[in-house]
Parts: sequence; structure tokens; C-alpha cells
Amino acid sequence: MPSNNYYPAPWGMNPMDMSLNSVATALPVTSGIEMGPSTSSGMNPYAYMGMSGDGSMYGMMGMGNYCQYGIGGAETGIIFPPKEIITLTKSVMYPPEPKDKPPTVRDRPLGCRTIFVGGLPEKTTEEIIREIFERCGEISVIRMSKKNFCHIRFTEECHVDNAIYLSGYKLKIENKDDAAYCNRVHVDFANARDDQYEYECRQRKAQREARHKEEQEAYRVPTPPPVVQYSDHEATILGEKLRGEDTFQEAVSILITWLERGECSKRNAGYFYSMIQSTNSRIRRLMIEKRKYEDEVNKAKIMLKQQMQGILLQFNEIGKVFSAASLQKVWDHFTKAQRKNIEMWKKQTEEIKNAYLEEVLNDRIEDEMDVSDDDSPNQLPGKGRNDELELQEELSKLKEECDSLKCQLEASQNELMVVRSEIDQKRDNADHQVQSLKQALQGLQHEILSLNQKRVKDEAELKELRISLSNIQNEARLIGLISTFLNVHPFGASIDHICSYLHQIDCTVRARGARDVESLMKHFPLIFKEVSTGIGASLEKKWTFSGFK
Repeated sequence: MPSNNYYPAPWGMNPMDMSLNSVATALPVTSGIEMGPSTSSGMNPYAYMGMSGDGSMYGMMGMGNYCQYGIGGAETGIIFPPKEIITLTKSVMYPPEPKDKPPTVRDRPLGCRTIFVGGLPEKTTEEIIREIFERCGEISVIRMSKKNFCHIRFTEECHVDNAIYLSGYKLKIENKDDAAYCNRVHVDFANARDDQYEYECRQRKAQREARHKEEQEAYRVPTPPPVVQYSDHEATILGEKLRGEDTFQEAVSILITWLERGECSKRNAGYFYSMIQSTNSRIRRLMIEKRKYEDEVNKAKIMLKQQMQGILLQFNEIGKVFSAASLQKVWDHFTKAQRKNIEMWKKQTEEIKNAYLEEVLNDRIEDEMDVSDDDSPNQLPGKGRNDELELQEELSKLKEECDSLKCQLEASQNELMVVRSEIDQKRDNADHQVQSLKQALQGLQHEILSLNQKRVKDEAELKELRISLSNIQNEARLIGLISTFLNVHPFGASIDHICSYLHQIDCTVRARGARDVESLMKHFPLIFKEVSTGIGASLEKKWTFSGFK
């Protein structure tokens, strides 16, 4: 952002509007006089601040030791008083040296009420900041930061100029020279959203007020200018205005007002007669203009007929194009939409052509009926003349009705075309929706079929699982019964003995034979163990329970 050197005038005046002599006369001699701080618009609070020894007030600024610094540097030729030391309660502000380069600031944003204060020492507190800047103007809020800078928002825009005056001062806290207590302060304009929003609100309010004022001015009915009182001099001027082209309308209204007021008398009747005669002579000019315009209209009609004949020829050629396109050997190659458009275009062309032919025919009939009786060889006096006038009036009325009917017909045709296009569009949309619904229905049908197949498959699997579960339960029951029986016979039992026990316990087990029971026990070698006892013919196989081994 471009920057410029800027220091506000310490005495609250615009330095660009001052000369060297005005500076000397603008500054009062304040040595030895105590003055309080001022926060008014355009005033610098450090211009006239107390006596130099007072800790609660700022240092006194005298008239001596002027140096050249400020707006634009030394090139401007403006002389300002030097900046003085500012003594505060917990800190001291030392001004920059006259030879130092003036600090640069950015362009002032619109509606700026916030400043940026950078280069603060680490030991700077909000209390010290408020003590330094509160005499520039009323502070709205101070936003401190951990990175040695802060933002200060004032209640008025003019207070920002007073704060910018402190840019370049060296802040020393508790009169210590350490880096944590001492540093040079930089004050600059800040681009705050709150300031921009309030400025835009004020601008919009001003624009609304301006628009409201313009609307009130627009709706205000202008009052007509007052009519001048009658006098011989005004009558002479009015007679000249009645002869003019631009002033005739205004002059006629004044003449009507005078006649309605009763200004005409025997003494000035000659003036009024001459003005009325001037008004009557205007009729001759109007008739000449009427004949001139009628001639122009007739020429335009002739030209229109010639142009319309060419248009009719083009309509015929266009109709031939549509007729040729409607031949069977050509018609079959077009799509349904293309045929529909060609038929619509052909129909529109025929309607326009028929309307034009009807209009031409009516114009010819009207031209034949507009022939005057003065041009006819057999002129009928008296009643025949009146009858003809009545017929002409009737004809004019019929013509007006015909024109209105034509307009209504055209309007109805246009509405019909619009309705047709809307119906076609709705039909296309309905067809599209039906197609989409059909596709969605087909998808749902496929999905339902797949779900039914899946359901049948799941039911078969569930049935198998139930059968297997019942078998498992039966086998588990048999295992439990066999285990209980063999636990009572620790030396084992034969398969026949086990089966007879099972048949006694549960009749449902009778369906199982010795082979089934023996195969079931062989499936669980960790629970049941087959043991052979005896030798030779006395060899015997027994089953024992080994689940606890």
C-alpha cells in the first residue's frame, strides 16, 4: 500500500492551508499558562498541555526552536513547533530527533477509527497504553497482543489524527533503558472491519435519504405558471405569440383564460377580435399541414403495397418449399419432431399469407368505397348525399370493428401457439417422466425377483439348519445318556447293553441301531474309548467313558 509522510498540525489547523506568516499569528504565546487537554475535532491534545514540571500533565510547548519537519518534509517550506518530552505517571515519551526521517503511514481507510501501535516494549501494560492515548480522544476499546503491538479504537475519527502525532516517539517505562522497558513506538492507521462496516452503513443511509428526497421531488406535481393579468401591452405580446409555432399553445390557453374571466369589453374588443382572427388563421396552416401529411401517407401506402407484393412472392416461394418437403419420398426421411415442426411452420406461413391477402382485399374494397361523390358523374342531391354519409360512417365503424377483430384474432392465434407449445412441452415432460417411471418400475421388479429368490434360498438354508440342529440336539442327548451310563459302569459295557439301556430310557432312540450308536461313539474318541477283553472265543469288545482322563 502506498505511504506518505504525515503529521497533523499540533495546533488543530490544516497545515496545507497555512503560510509562514499565518503560523506565527496562529500560535498564541502559552509560556507560563496552564491549559487542559482538548479532544475536539482536529485538535492535537499535545499542543497545549500543562506546565513541563507537572507529572499528570504533558509538557509545555513554547514558541522557540522551530524546525522544518512535517507533511512532505522540508520541501513544503512549512515550519512546525518541535515535539516535546511527554512525562506520564509510569512512563516517559521522548520525541524523535529533528534530523530523523519522519515515520511513514499507510493511506487512511475510509471511516478509520482504529490505530495500530507497534514497537511496544515487553513490559508495556494496558494501563500505560490508556494513559498515553486517552488524551488523544475517548477510547472505545484496547486490544492488546502478546507480540509487542496493540490496536486502539476511538469513538470519533478525528481522534485518530491526534494519535498519529505520537508516531516515532520513544517510550521508556520506569526510566529504564533495557530492551524490555524501552523502544520506539510506531503508530499507523488500521484497516478494521468494524470501522468499514459502520462507514458503509452511514453511506447507505445517506444514499437512502438522497433517493427518498429524489422520489419526493419526482412525485411533486409542478404547479402551472400563473396567467398574466390583461393589459394592452400584454394583448399585443399575446397576438405575436399566437402567430408563432412554438408559443401558440401557451398563448391560446392565456386567451381562453382572459375570455372566461370576462376581460373583453367595448374598449378592448378590437384587441380580442384580432387575437381571435389570428387563432382562426391558424386553421389554414393546419389544413395545409394535413394535406402534406396525407400526401406522405399516400406515398407510404404505395411504397408499402410494392414492398408487400415482394413479401407475398417470398411467402409463395416459402410455401412451395414446405409443399416440396411434404412429398412422400422426402417426408419419410424426417423424424417425428422434425415433421411436427415442418407442419407447424407450414401452417403459420399459410395463416400469415391468408391474413395478408384478406388485408389487401379489404384495402381495395375500402379504396373503392372511399370514392367521393364529387368525382362520380351522377351526383345525387339532398337525401342521397345524407345516405351516402351514413353509409360512410357505417363503413368506418365496420372497418374499426374489423380491425379490432383482426387484432383479437392475432392475439388468439398467438395465445393458441403459446398454449400449443406449452402443451407440447408438458407432453414431452410427461413422456419423459413415464419413461423414467417405467425404468424405475422395471428395476424394482428385478429387485423384487432377486429378493424372492434370495428369500427362497434363505428359507431352504434355514430348514436345513433346523434339521441339522435337531440332529445335533439328539446326538448331544444320546452322548449325555451314554456318558451317564458308562460313568456308572467304569469297567465298560458292550454295545448291546448300551442300546438296551437307551431303549429303556427313551422310546425315540429305538429307531437307532447298534451300528448308529457305535458310529456316533467313534466320532468322539476323547469321550468314549473301545476296550477289548478276553482271549480267543471269549474275546469281547466294551466301551468305557474317558471324558475325565
